Amino acid sequence: MAYNYSAMSPDFRDIFEKQKQELTQSLQYASYIQKALLPNDQVLRRYFPEHFLLYMPRDIVSGDFYWVSRKQQNICLVVADCTGHGVPGAFLSILGITFLNQIVDRSAQLKASEILNALREHVMKALHQTGSLSEQKDGIDLSLCVIDTEAHTLQYAGAFNPLYLIKNQGEFIELPADKMPIGVAAEQEKSFINHQVQLHPGDQVYLFTDGFADQFGGPDGKKFKYKPYRELLARLSPETMAKQKAELRREHLEWRGTQAQLDDITIFGFRYGS
Repeated sequence: MAYNYSAMSPDFRDIFEKQKQELTQSLQYASYIQKALLPNDQVLRRYFPEHFLLYMPRDIVSGDFYWVSRKQQNICLVVADCTGHGVPGAFLSILGITFLNQIVDRSAQLKASEILNALREHVMKALHQTGSLSEQKDGIDLSLCVIDTEAHTLQYAGAFNPLYLIKNQGEFIELPADKMPIGVAAEQEKSFINHQVQLHPGDQVYLFTDGFADQFGGPDGKKFKYKPYRELLARLSPETMAKQKAELRREHLEWRGTQAQLDDITIFGFRYGS
């Protein structure tokens, strides 16, 4: 809804502007708290010496989050997209981060699919989801991988969001996600599928949310879509991580043009064994 500021009385306009300023300040402070829960660049560089993170919240706070944890020789990495964006998504992201910490800390063995199964139960319980048709279908779409740095394997499980792997020889592999969220689903819940692949030095792994591919733009105002997104990643893969990040951001802004950013955007890429 558009407001006609010129039609407002001076007193009402002052009240409106003051409330707007207070709300913005509150959201900015909330963004500091949210960012404090996310792994900082020092932590990311420790686990992934060659990586990039393209993180572009649509609003001041974000419904996307990324998370990393190490347990013995295993590194767990998550890129997630919570229902909505802004404040509702940010609340759910804090729940997701909290539950992931608890699950991994208490797990004797780390299996990607079992982590997602446990996370789904935690989210459904916290949101009191029973599967009723009348209740809100809040949830989280995410990619999760567990990297065994001794066996050089990658386990992956996903809720709607796939994982892309570009082998050192140039082969492009997509590990598909299950078509069910972290949260109550329209169908009966099944266990998430656990995928496992061998990693070799130079292999590149990409976890992401749907904000980049779903952005409207271009000459016809259409979505960017996943096929051009995969082709873009494949074309950029010989470049450094820093160059890949810069080119992805440039491509997004060029595609978007004058269109508003549709959703939060998160892409995490790393080159293994470097």
